Order: sequence, then C-alpha cells, then structure tokens
Amino acid sequence: MKRVDVAYSLIFDEVESKILMVKNNKYNNWTLPGGAVEVGETLEMAAVREAKEETGFTVEVGDIVSVNEAFMEADGHHALFVTFRAKAVGGELAIQDTDASVGISEVKWIDLDAAAELMPYHKNGLKVMLESSIPYTFQGVKK
Repeated sequence: MKRVDVAYSLIFDEVESKILMVKNNKYNNWTLPGGAVEVGETLEMAAVREAKEETGFTVEVGDIVSVNEAFMEADGHHALFVTFRAKAVGGELAIQDTDASVGISEVKWIDLDAAAELMPYHKNGLKVMLESSIPYTFQGVKK
C-alpha cells in the first residue's frame, strides 16, 4: 500500500455553530475541506491549498485537532488524516475543484450536530475537536 498524507481544515462558524463541509464526488460523502499533501508541501500548506480549492475561502490554520488513520484497500492507500482547526480570513464561497469524478459537487455550512453524524469516524465528536488541540510545528528543512 502506498502511504498518503491528507490534510483537512475544520472551519467553524462560532456565531451560527456550523461547520463548513464539502460533498466529495469520488466517495459520494460529506467531509471537511481537504486532500492529499503534494510533494514539497507541508501539512499546513496542503490544508490551506485544499480549503481554497474546495471552498473558495482563504484560511489560516491553527493547531491539530485530530489524527486518524485508515487502510483504503480499494485505493491501495495507507492514509494518515490530519485535521487542523482553521479560520476563514478571505475569499468567498465558490468551488474551485469541480472535476466530476474526484472533485467537489457542493459546499455548505452544516449544523454542528448534523456534521458530527456525517463524520462518524471522529468517535469523540466534533465538539471535543473544537475544545482540544495539539501544536503543529514545521521544523524547517534539515541538511
């Protein structure tokens, strides 16, 4: 299996108590904005890029709120999913990644409880993710 690192952004509207989610065409499911880390890209850079591509928003990412892992046998991937807390700081809601087979078909703000039901792999729920975190530090390039 090929190792794939995936970075997500948990974008929360505190006033409305909603999470920004995207409908993924490839798996026909709702997820947080995110995707595979590209060569030469940090986890943080990938989370920012993917959020922009999938939602139209420019985000600032903070600490990590979740790390999940899965063997995606159908894809031949051993995936590590890293989710950052993020805040929209610019842009407007507009899907950039519209590829019919692997892109995003819809983006919307979803109530916190409904969002948690759409992502059962976060066993402790989204509320816990919003209340806790661990620091993320890119240590630079070592020679």
